[in-house]
Amino acid sequence: MHKFTAAEITAALATIPGWTQVGDGIERRYVFADFVAAFAFMARVALLAEKADHHPEWSNVWNKVDVRLTTHDAGGLSARDFALAQAIDAA
Repeated sequence: MHKFTAAEITAALATIPGWTQVGDGIERRYVFADFVAAFAFMARVALLAEKADHHPEWSNVWNKVDVRLTTHDAGGLSARDFALAQAIDAA
């Protein structure tokens, strides 16, 4: 698994507005109308993540879902994180 360089991370972040680099991962907060909408989003993302075999670190409080992606096998960010971030945004 290829760990992205700083330049690769900068270029990849430009393709996923709303995501920020925090330490060895990328993070984004999604805000929904209510808990049901937030939970439905998490259910859709769970199916995407399982299919990609790449699972987010996340939390949900009422209408907010915080998502963090990193590739533990690479020791940082990889193409898998940015591909899943794009899929999550599309969900």
